[in-house]
Amino acid sequence: MPFAENPLDETNPAVARFRSFARVQTPTMGRTLARWVGALGVLVLLAGFLPWTQNIRSYGQLTTLRPQDRPQTVPSTIAGRIARWHVREGQLVKKGDTLVEITEIKEKYFDPQLLQRTREQLQAKISALEENRGKTVALGSQQQALRSGLRISLDKARNKVNQTRLKLNSDQAELRAANNDLEIARQQLTRQEALYKQGLKSLTELEQRRLKFQESTAKQQSAENKVGASQQELLNAQLELSSLQAEYQDKLAKSESDRRSAVAYQFDSEGQIAKLRNELANLSIRAGYYYIQAPQDGYVVRALKEGLGEMVKEGEPIVTVMPQTPALAAELYVKPMDIPLLTVGRKVRLQFDGWPALVFSGWPGSSFGTFGGRVAVIDNIGSQGQYRILVTPDPDLEPWPQPLRVGSGVYGWALLDDVPIWYELWRQLNGFPPNFVGSPVAEAKAGKSAKAADSGGEEEGK
Repeated sequence: MPFAENPLDETNPAVARFRSFARVQTPTMGRTLARWVGALGVLVLLAGFLPWTQNIRSYGQLTTLRPQDRPQTVPSTIAGRIARWHVREGQLVKKGDTLVEITEIKEKYFDPQLLQRTREQLQAKISALEENRGKTVALGSQQQALRSGLRISLDKARNKVNQTRLKLNSDQAELRAANNDLEIARQQLTRQEALYKQGLKSLTELEQRRLKFQESTAKQQSAENKVGASQQELLNAQLELSSLQAEYQDKLAKSESDRRSAVAYQFDSEGQIAKLRNELANLSIRAGYYYIQAPQDGYVVRALKEGLGEMVKEGEPIVTVMPQTPALAAELYVKPMDIPLLTVGRKVRLQFDGWPALVFSGWPGSSFGTFGGRVAVIDNIGSQGQYRILVTPDPDLEPWPQPLRVGSGVYGWALLDDVPIWYELWRQLNGFPPNFVGSPVAEAKAGKSAKAADSGGEEEGK
């Protein structure tokens, strides 16, 4: 059955004569838009199942991993006045190069020959100490001589006492003999007188006996006098022996006192010499502080003191030096809710200020101009509600740009687990934290341990 003819067909002569029919068209834009929306919906639905790398974003600045690589201020060890600058800002200096020269401002150190005069004082004190040591030795020798003299004098005095005692014994023997002679003379005189009275002896013989008696009496008196003199001489010898020891003891005590005074002066001189040596060493070290030197290789960043003749205090900073080849690290600050997700060794992607980059945080492999790093340090104490982490270059990836400088800004995001995009959107809408994943270092160690255990089991099985 043939189709019925469309009465509104433009080819129909009856319709062609009306211009309004020519302007009326069938709408197709709605169907095209619906097709595009449907296609986009399908693409969005399919994209929701694409992988997305969860990350923790943070911002910070470049610093150094080692404290000695960070910018440091060089202070003046002593107070002084700036006499001369040896460097300019931005200049590269080596370790030990002179940065600033200062002069003394304390009147105690104004003398330019102070170091030499202190050496002379030290040498004079050392010479005095040597002489005093000689005096101590001489006093010791004097004491030895006094002790030797004391022994000799005591021996002489003891010998004299013994000699006097022997003489006393001899005199006492003579006295006993004289007493016997006197007694015999007395008896003979008595018998002679009796015989004279009887007329048996003459007067002449009697007088001879009397004369003999007188001689015996005189001898007995002389013997008694000798014994008394010998006793006095023995007593004097004994007293001289006692006084001689006391005399020498006094001399020895005086010599010992002089020796101890010399030894005390010697110790005092040694203490003063030690003090002068300490002062000389301090002056020598202080002389080296007049030249403020660079502590390490680096660049002079800024002069904190200007001009000549400006006063500086002890410990006051004079110039700032930046080390030449610092070990760079990114200093990032993370929220407390994200810090449990980070561990040492976690991978981080970094974007540096002033370095062109095209960043897709969820697709780090598709980003351009970013650089890899690993978490090296995580602070245990928070600051102003955030925790600081230090990120160092990843040795397995491309190195960081050479023009980077300490203090420039850096944007980083720590890479976590891979999840579908729909899950990440759902997590963001609900405010949930990212998924917790283990430490890469711990996982690597666990993998090595598992491989070792597997290889050990295979060997046992064989």
